[in-house]
Amino acid sequence: MPEAPSLHDLACVIHAHSRHSDGTGTIPQVAAAARRAGLDAVLMTDHDTLAGRADEGWHGPVLVLVGEEISPRGRNHTLAFGVDRHVRHRGLDAAEICVEVEAQGGVSFAAHPFSRGSEAFPRFGNGTPFTNLDAPALTGLELWSMVTDTAEALAGVGEAVAFVCDPGRFLASPPQRNLDEWDRLCERRRLVAIGGVDAHQFGLKVGPYVPLRLMSYRRSFSHLRTHVLTERLPTGRLDADRTQVLAALREGRCYLAVDSLAPARGFAFWAEADGEVAPMGAEVSAREWTLRVRLPRPARVRLLAGGEEIADVHASDLDRTVAQAAAYRVEARLDDRAWILSNPIYLR
Repeated sequence: MPEAPSLHDLACVIHAHSRHSDGTGTIPQVAAAARRAGLDAVLMTDHDTLAGRADEGWHGPVLVLVGEEISPRGRNHTLAFGVDRHVRHRGLDAAEICVEVEAQGGVSFAAHPFSRGSEAFPRFGNGTPFTNLDAPALTGLELWSMVTDTAEALAGVGEAVAFVCDPGRFLASPPQRNLDEWDRLCERRRLVAIGGVDAHQFGLKVGPYVPLRLMSYRRSFSHLRTHVLTERLPTGRLDADRTQVLAALREGRCYLAVDSLAPARGFAFWAEADGEVAPMGAEVSAREWTLRVRLPRPARVRLLAGGEEIADVHASDLDRTVAQAAAYRVEARLDDRAWILSNPIYLR
């Protein structure tokens, strides 16, 4: 059986807040929760600050990378990684924010881009959407925002309480409108999808302590993850390992997974043609390619081209030869719930 490209799977949580903005934990505490949750890396995104950079690096087996959530009022929140200085957003529109991130050599992702606000709780406002997903300098988007997408769909107080107590119960799949819009955008350009947790560990702070924790970091970190596929194993050196993780994100070598359903490590999606291998995220010329999917366990596997289903099987592997120009991606489901969502391979 053909073997997948030799890449190294790092289970990451993206989009987390500490006491440097509106979270309740220090970055070492966040890293400790990530270790207990079995993560390899956590990417911090405090609002409009890089103050956590002092704690960036390896905390035992967990790599902490520090970016920021650039947070204009009401819309166009942007997750930025690989920037050396805070992006001052006053007077900048969404596209200009992304240009500034790119100018610093960083990568940018639209945070909760499809936010519309809550029908059940309209007093909390109209949401925080991202208004220009066509911005050329935008690297990608939060295809699934665990807190925002779920909270905005809750029907009332009872569901809100249940979500806080057991968020995993509500993670069935990202909203279909998110997937439809992403598929449309990917037909024109590479737009990398990530899963955003937006972890804050809401709680009551008493001095340095948080005796009451709601949606603790550890619990939040156990569900939606972005698995990043690096070309080399981590070295333990911050600069080299940061470069590897950000390169994988920039190129779309990553996939979303709900690891609380089943461990997703071992998933692979790649293409082969005449001895050439194209990993997930690659853009290649349209000709006859064999797309290959490998899963760590059997599941319902859907292969989509431009959002249209071209294969649907229950298996742990799938091979399909294609030639038509399209963005091809994979969805795997367990118990009719989204388990794994790949980034596309683009035939242009």
